[in-house]
Amino acid sequence: MASFQLSLTNPKHKRNHTSLEVFPLWNTFKFKNLSFPNKRLSSNLSSKISSCLSNLEDNNIELQQYDQEEKKPLHEMWREIQGCNNWKGLLDPMDSHLRKEIIRYGEFAQSCYDSFDYDPHSKYCGTCKYQPSHFFGKINMLKKGYEMKRYLYATSNINLPNFFQKSKMSNVWSQHANWMGYVAVATDPEEIKRLGRRDIVVAWRGTVTYLEWIHDLQDILHPAQFRDDPNIKIETGFFDMYTKKENNCHYASFSAREQILAEINRLIEKYQGEELSITITGHSLGAALALLSAYDIAEMKLNILHNGKSITKIIPISVYSFAGPRVGNLKFKERCEELGIKVLRVINVHDKVPTVPGIITNEKFLFQKQLEEKFSFAWSYAHVGAELALDHHRSPFLKLNSDLGSAHNLEAHLHLVDGYHGKVHAFRSATGRDVALVNKDSSFLKEEYGVPPFWWQDENKGMVRTSDGQWLLPERPVIEAHPPDTAHHFQQVLKLARARLNLP
Repeated sequence: MASFQLSLTNPKHKRNHTSLEVFPLWNTFKFKNLSFPNKRLSSNLSSKISSCLSNLEDNNIELQQYDQEEKKPLHEMWREIQGCNNWKGLLDPMDSHLRKEIIRYGEFAQSCYDSFDYDPHSKYCGTCKYQPSHFFGKINMLKKGYEMKRYLYATSNINLPNFFQKSKMSNVWSQHANWMGYVAVATDPEEIKRLGRRDIVVAWRGTVTYLEWIHDLQDILHPAQFRDDPNIKIETGFFDMYTKKENNCHYASFSAREQILAEINRLIEKYQGEELSITITGHSLGAALALLSAYDIAEMKLNILHNGKSITKIIPISVYSFAGPRVGNLKFKERCEELGIKVLRVINVHDKVPTVPGIITNEKFLFQKQLEEKFSFAWSYAHVGAELALDHHRSPFLKLNSDLGSAHNLEAHLHLVDGYHGKVHAFRSATGRDVALVNKDSSFLKEEYGVPPFWWQDENKGMVRTSDGQWLLPERPVIEAHPPDTAHHFQQVLKLARARLNLP
């Protein structure tokens, strides 16, 4: 199997640009803080840039009309942005608030790649490179106003292909677990005010490589087992990754499912009485885990608050999914809709991962429902939620190549969201997102823009020089595997679910 090309660390050179800066770096061709040599623009490149900027000026009035969409502040329409109306009327043309929120949650998903140690020569391979308290600072996300609450781990000896790099060292940190993401919560008062609520975010790590892993999925459905309905089914590999645990491993002694349900319960208890939202995001494999965990939270009635007799509040659950595969069958899709889970799937039309599993029978098949109900067809899958379909051929920055890995790249998806205004509108950067980010872990930008491919890496690959002149990889502090109250809160989840479902 081909080695995985996981993305590296978030660049520290991101700047705030005006919405009209489509070429934020190339106007001067000086790459600040990246230490690239300055170059004089060739006449050919200068001509290309001038032409693009001229086209941009011609569209200034139209773009300003889009900017004027923000007549309402986000805190007054956050429920619509979170999908209470399934994003009706917000996708085409693209609502400016929604665009920024999609990118913001995409950056939470990207941070899982940026902080993951994938180096097979490292004894820390498979874990997060940073302490939880330093996480957002290390990847330049402190201004987002969130506080890390816990890391999420999953077993690596599951019924899936080798999603995880295996360390070549005998003293690897864990033989059974891999770091898969985190739970964080908005704590900055200004951010909470801007959002209109206290947001709980769950971010899942995925894989950046293309179809090496998805081709190996068994394509076999497994009963969800989160409620008494065997007809609700989930792809076996995703189910195993989410529910399996290893009692002999400290980090995998609780399943990913137990970890996330316990933490969500703890945060809901802590912030009871406040306006809350639960937002789950992920890319690729992480997108599948995001939908699965959202379904689980809703199925366990964790987001439904009671006063003992009646429902007092329902906490909205939203999923921002990037380049995700199908997760379950049609019955699973229908149950997610019944539970009120709102899912926005961001895809690139040239990416094949969203088309699997379920190539033969999926939501586009006219008689899928009859096939599932009458014949219990075991290879029937359906996507959940609304779709935002993007096309990298419409970006003037990206190569028109057939590299399937580039089409699957998360940073490329965020670049496309930044420039998307609607199906009939030209590509124009609306947030000034730095296009150099596309090449962090890919070679997707056109060569004439001068951004090296796969350009980001840890300085000296993490090696430091000691006072005696020796180079070594420093020891990392031991990260707490699970909060001590994890078992308590998970038992609370089960107890509440039994009561709310009227089970013994």
